[in-house]
Amino acid sequence: MHRLCYDEAMGPKLPRITVAELLRALHRAGWRDIRQSGSHLILEHPTRPAYVTVAVHAGVVILPKTLKRILDQAGLTAEDLRRLL
Repeated sequence: MHRLCYDEAMGPKLPRITVAELLRALHRAGWRDIRQSGSHLILEHPTRPAYVTVAVHAGVVILPKTLKRILDQAGLTAEDLRRLL
């Protein structure tokens, strides 16, 4: 089970996950890789007009604030992410 962290400024608890786990969840939500620039992977969704950028560093747990920003870009909540994991 994933460790959870809580920050009152960010709202509900976010899971402590790696980039690989996050990308797996984003792919399940319909996001697809379109290109990579250095260590940054850019994803797009077929029905949403925005892009999501994820820094790919193998085995590193994503910081809560970074995860929150990525979820905001993707239009997902912490609950959505938990369901997709």
